[in-house]
Amino acid sequence: MAYRWDRLSILNASGQKMAALFCRAAVEEAPVIIVCHGFTGSKEGGGRALSMAEALALRGWHTLLFDFSGAGESEGSAEEITLSRQISDLGAVVEWCRRQGLGPLLLTGRSFGGTTALCYAAEDSGIAAVCTWAAVARPADLFCRFVREWPAPGQSRVALTGEEGTLYISREFFRDLERHDPLRAAAAIAPRPLLVIHGTADQVVPCSQAELIYRAAGAPKSIERIPGADHRFSNHQEAVWRTFFAWLDRVRQEG
Repeated sequence: MAYRWDRLSILNASGQKMAALFCRAAVEEAPVIIVCHGFTGSKEGGGRALSMAEALALRGWHTLLFDFSGAGESEGSAEEITLSRQISDLGAVVEWCRRQGLGPLLLTGRSFGGTTALCYAAEDSGIAAVCTWAAVARPADLFCRFVREWPAPGQSRVALTGEEGTLYISREFFRDLERHDPLRAAAAIAPRPLLVIHGTADQVVPCSQAELIYRAAGAPKSIERIPGADHRFSNHQEAVWRTFFAWLDRVRQEG
């Protein structure tokens, strides 16, 4: 059998259960790719993350997909999302992998998940490499664009209005963003490999955010701009996969 799916439950620092799926390659000693979904997303990625994990298994990689707390099938409140909470959640997933004796560990993430991966890897030198897809370089500036109306003093919820309607989150989300610097985090990834992927037609997170991450990072680094791709890489899945898989092959060969 080329791969096997395992359903997992991983506890975060708050004792909440995070739902996860582990796609095991036939080679037990294979490296592990941990995938961080985007803002309001889920581990399955509409089915595309599942397909990618199976394709990676055929290439000799384990893949771990999980839902951040408050998302998908995981426990927790979506309104209480913060970047700090996501970084902590990712840390719990990484530690689960280490307790199982798995590794090396690589991180990839889309949009806000990519930002989370950068910030976590900057503080954990045991992460072997990082790849971002449409990641946010300056989240405080970006998310303020989606605020419909700032709440009156004493009110704790903020309404974000975007492609998928309105989402209510805590004011703490914005206060917490000021505690993190994704560009400084990008600089701290070196000398580990970093790949920055972004669509040139991204209307949610402009491609200029990818340029900021790339310029801040040290070597070895690379950037791939996918011509015509939107924020979800809707019609460019194969192009992103080719770019990502080729980079993974290089990382494995050079590591």
